[in-house]
Amino acid sequence: MTGHSDDRAPASALRRRLLQGMAALPAAALLPRAARADKPATAAVNTTGLAVTDDTVTVGILHSVTGTMAISETGSVEAEKLAIDQINAAGGVLGRQIKFIQEDGASDWPTFAEKAKKLLVNDKCASVFGCWTSASRKAVLPVFEQYNGMLYYPTFYEGLEQSKNVIYTGQEATQQILAGLDWIIKEKGAKTFYLLGSDYIWPRTSNKIARKHIVDKHGLEVVGEEYFPLGNTQFNSVINKMKLKKPDVIYAIIVGGSNVAFYKQLKAAGIDLSKQNLMTISVTEDEILGIGGENIAGAYACMKYFQSLDNPNNKLFVPAFKKMWGQNVVIGDVTQAAYLGPWLWKLTAEKAGSFDVDKIAAASPGVEFKGAPEGYVRIHENHHLWSKTRVGRARTDGQYDVIYETAGLMEPNPFPKGYQ
Repeated sequence: MTGHSDDRAPASALRRRLLQGMAALPAAALLPRAARADKPATAAVNTTGLAVTDDTVTVGILHSVTGTMAISETGSVEAEKLAIDQINAAGGVLGRQIKFIQEDGASDWPTFAEKAKKLLVNDKCASVFGCWTSASRKAVLPVFEQYNGMLYYPTFYEGLEQSKNVIYTGQEATQQILAGLDWIIKEKGAKTFYLLGSDYIWPRTSNKIARKHIVDKHGLEVVGEEYFPLGNTQFNSVINKMKLKKPDVIYAIIVGGSNVAFYKQLKAAGIDLSKQNLMTISVTEDEILGIGGENIAGAYACMKYFQSLDNPNNKLFVPAFKKMWGQNVVIGDVTQAAYLGPWLWKLTAEKAGSFDVDKIAAASPGVEFKGAPEGYVRIHENHHLWSKTRVGRARTDGQYDVIYETAGLMEPNPFPKGYQ
């Protein structure tokens, strides 16, 4: 963790700091009417033996804070803790303060499954905020479905999934992959693409969807496609191939620490991203902190959130995040989507009048969060979020200039026809 390494700060000082950071947050978003009602009895809001007392409710945080994915997932942990602290300072959930138990998935998918079972079976967490890669989500999904837990999953992903036991707060393929490709084909007149990815389910499935869209929908050409093990640091061979093929667009879905080596080697090989179109759906401001802005400036990213977004909610969120975790931290798409998880769970629990997972699942469709840093979001019947799609261009300072956004919210469609 950066900045805020001691979670044991005196409660009074922490509360004072949080209240200062929240002073200007929209009252309607922070204090729903249910939060001001009399505290309901524990027996009424917890009929299934969850870790709920008269005063507290316990949730889980499950991310990689060690291993190759820590570069990407640390921000999610920080965002979830900020949201929990803000919710507690605003009165908690159904009159109860949130306690959390944090586990480390350690960039290892079997470990994620093991820790998920612990949080649900041993700790009886009312909800869990966690995972990053699709591999980790696929590893824990049977656990959440078997033990009837509720996972809030923050990462943009390939789609082709829907579960009663998951709320997907990141975007699926139609909102990110297809929308981003449509934009770069139209704006740049792109006709040839080189697809790159880390070697696991999300990049492979995403590139399968991208290839179908490029070839079948637009009648264009994929001139290369390659995958690399997680943690890989040798990209010179594929960079040489791309220099020979001269694709109109390099479409890169490399994740975690490998990004640092890839973009540094790209620049060292003389590929100028102000002239060579590169679109990524996996590099947020979190990764650029490791990559270095000078090594990725000019690249395009398709996300729903960038730290530089100019709206009232984000102008409150960014300073509050930096106040808690340090002025040098950055906030990427998945970090923001992770921040949505505790808020959406709180709003849903208060709509349902219960912490019971079945009631949370049933009450989720239609829940809206007007205080989201990305702007207004709403949960769809398929447990994904209505949200805007945006394209940013990387700057040398590690931030993105937002150069395009959809006029309205895009409806999530995790099972797009013709892409399964």
